[in-house]
Amino acid sequence: MSLSQPEYLLFDLDGTLVDSVRDLTCALNLLGTELGQPPLSAARVRTIVGDGATKLIKRAFGEENYRREQLFRFLEIYGEHLIDTTRCYPGIEELLDRHPAEKLAVITNKPHRLTVKLLEGLNLAKHFKVVIGGDSYPQKKPDPLPVQMALERLGAPAANAVMIGDHHTDLHSGKGAGIATCFCAYGLGESGGLIPDYRARNSTDLLRLFPGNRS
Repeated sequence: MSLSQPEYLLFDLDGTLVDSVRDLTCALNLLGTELGQPPLSAARVRTIVGDGATKLIKRAFGEENYRREQLFRFLEIYGEHLIDTTRCYPGIEELLDRHPAEKLAVITNKPHRLTVKLLEGLNLAKHFKVVIGGDSYPQKKPDPLPVQMALERLGAPAANAVMIGDHHTDLHSGKGAGIATCFCAYGLGESGGLIPDYRARNSTDLLRLFPGNRS
């Protein structure tokens, strides 16, 4: 795959653009208190994020204990604590300022409603033409469908786009859609042994990798 500078940047959210671990931990522990579960550390939550809220709850409290009403309660609680402490990683706002919104998308497994609320709360929504949540389409990452839909909505050729994320679900989704991938090693997830086209050791590396035209 050619590594000519991609013009279209498709971002994961948690662990890529924003550090949301403490707020996710807070919401899980508030739910856990209601369920009579012991508290989880932020370090533990960091290892189970990335595949959507249902899997997060199952991993937190045990799949055998999962009930669907727990998902609705978690989303309710999390929605109340969405941006208590969640902030952009260093350099992210500068990175977004360097690229036109018409060429940027967010693709996350977080529900769309909460994604939009978070982006608006941090004054980031203006940067993205396309925002895709885990419930926006029948399939979510690691399936390539969300990336394919983002490319279609952006009018972006696959050869000129990159999926940027901190989890192997992002790499699988991007590769499945035929676009370049960038692994954010500073985030919450792990690469799952996949080899990305780009690697950001810290969030400010993204400014070097994808400088844009407004620098």
